[in-house]
Amino acid sequence: MISNPNFRNDPQRPLLEHLRALRSMVLFGGAAWLVCSVLAGAFSPWILAMLKAPAMEYEGMLQGLDLTSGFSAIFSIAVWGGVALGFPFMAYAVLRFVFPALTRREKAVLLSVLLSGSVLFLTGVYLAYAQTLPLVVDVFQRVNGWVGLPVTTIRIEGYIAIAIKTIIAFGLVFQLPLVLFVLGLFGVVTSDALREKRRVAIVASFVLGMLLTPPDPMSQIMMAVPLCLLYEISIWAIWLKERAR
Repeated sequence: MISNPNFRNDPQRPLLEHLRALRSMVLFGGAAWLVCSVLAGAFSPWILAMLKAPAMEYEGMLQGLDLTSGFSAIFSIAVWGGVALGFPFMAYAVLRFVFPALTRREKAVLLSVLLSGSVLFLTGVYLAYAQTLPLVVDVFQRVNGWVGLPVTTIRIEGYIAIAIKTIIAFGLVFQLPLVLFVLGLFGVVTSDALREKRRVAIVASFVLGMLLTPPDPMSQIMMAVPLCLLYEISIWAIWLKERAR
């Protein structure tokens, strides 16, 4: 890569061959998601126990109130668990399709982006699972008690929806610095432009936290504050890249 970073190993191919490769990518990714969804559904009791762990203080209140509660829980876990478990295989299918058309430098950048994105995603998931979810449940229960509506039973379907939404939302928004850095790498945005929009970014972070998290101030703040910090990190990373150029 150092000796010839612009080398490509993709010969000219007819359009039909590219379409066949695209079909193979879609079929491989879909099959990976289906298999992983079945596996996640098969292990749904253990996954459900992990999801319930942040609400351990109120575990006795988590109940299924409908005849179809168990099926609904399995379906939700299977769908989203298939996405999570199948992501590496789906990413491999996409890379297998696009890699031949990239230069060695572009391949190195893409792999670095995927690795960094995975680390940021897992960081967001950990923050949501270990820190935010327990606070969300506790805040909801305190609000219920304050207004005089103590809740003795929590529907498992509602809790699973809140838990999955919170975890995925945190994982996705933690991709912000990576997106900004890639845009800065290609000259779409500059560090000076990001500094000028800092106030707008802070307001947008809190609005995003309001839209992507359950309707309680604590979870919104716990998403908005890391977003603001990641925005600042993006500014400095792009600035360092500009200095290197």
